[in-house]
Order: sequence, then C-alpha cells, then structure tokens
Amino acid sequence: MTANKKEFFTGLAMMAAFVVVLILIFSPLFKGHNGLEYLDALYNSISKGSAYYIPTVREEVSPFKGKAVQASFQMADPNQAKQTAMLFEAGDASVTVNGTGLKISGDLGRILENCLTDADHMYFNRGEKVSDKYGYDARRVLFNWWKACKGMDKSFSRQKEFKAAKIVSLVAKKAVETAYNYYGIAPQKITDRMGVVIFSLVFYVVYTLWYGFAIMFMF
Repeated sequence: MTANKKEFFTGLAMMAAFVVVLILIFSPLFKGHNGLEYLDALYNSISKGSAYYIPTVREEVSPFKGKAVQASFQMADPNQAKQTAMLFEAGDASVTVNGTGLKISGDLGRILENCLTDADHMYFNRGEKVSDKYGYDARRVLFNWWKACKGMDKSFSRQKEFKAAKIVSLVAKKAVETAYNYYGIAPQKITDRMGVVIFSLVFYVVYTLWYGFAIMFMF
C-alpha cells in the first residue's frame, strides 16, 4: 500500500513529464538534429571562437626567421613521405626523400610560416585553398604537418636545438591540432549566443533536480 498517495502521484507525474521532455530532447526538432547534437555543435562552435591562437604563434615564430636548420625523421609510408616533402618545399626548404625517410634543410621561420598559413586556412574552413596548393585532401595535409612537426621536434631535441624543438611543438599544438580538430565548424562568440547558453545551463540544473525530486516523492 502507498503510505502517501499525494506525494507518490506527484512524483509519478513529475517522472512522466521528465520522460516526455527526454523524448523531445532526443527527437530531431532542431534543424534535423536532436537537442544533444544541437548543444554539442553550439559549444564546439563557441569553444572554437576562443581557440584562435595562430596570430600569437606567428609572433613566437618570427624570431626564427633566418635560422638554418636540418632535420631527419621517418613518416609512416613512402606516399606520406612524398606528400610531406611538398609541404617543406612550399616553404623553400630542400628535401631528400628516401623511402619513408625525410631529410630537410632550410629556414625554420619560413617552414613554420608556411605551416601556419595552411593551419589558418583550415581554421577558417578554407580547405580548398590548401588542397589546391598541394593537390591532395586538406585534412591529410594538416595530419602530415602534425606528423612532420613531431618528427622535427625529436630531431631537433637529438641535436640539442631545444629552442627550435620547443617552437615546433608549439606550432603543432596551438595551430595544427586546433585547426585540424575544429575544421568544418563555424566559430561563434559566446556573447552572440548568451541567451541559449544561459538557458541550457539553467535547464540542465533544473532538469537534474526535477528527476531527483520525482524519485524522492515516489519513494
């Protein structure tokens, strides 16, 4: 027997309403997407709007213009090695390809400036400029840049060129990785979507409490 029918049925009604709203959240009511997909895209867009580090990285790279470097590293396969050689040649570096191995020499500042130019195009979803430049998929270009940066980082560290290794690592993390991960997402400022952001956060808190009180009243 139910000891307190009023509280039990109040909780039951709250749970029923909770389930109805949950069904609506997982329905494609937001331009063909469900609520979670919509909010996920929104917060990805907002986070991208605050993750544009390329101008700052360019300033960090500037002192390395005119610094001659050499590096040797391996790529995954011969095709990737040939593709990656094109990236360095576009930065006026000399490149020798031997199977999966690359040996490069050139101006570190110019190499990284070319890398940042490609990353900047990708950050703003101008992938066609990158693919037209090298003749293959733009995301593949950035992936090859990332692998090349990792290779240069290790090569410079072996040579005890620690400043060069550090700037290459910075470019990989702050420019290449960011541009690759956010490619295809339109950046937005949080101030432009403040109403939706506040509503989603308040709704999350209220909806969680709603479920908790429904359980409490029922049991």
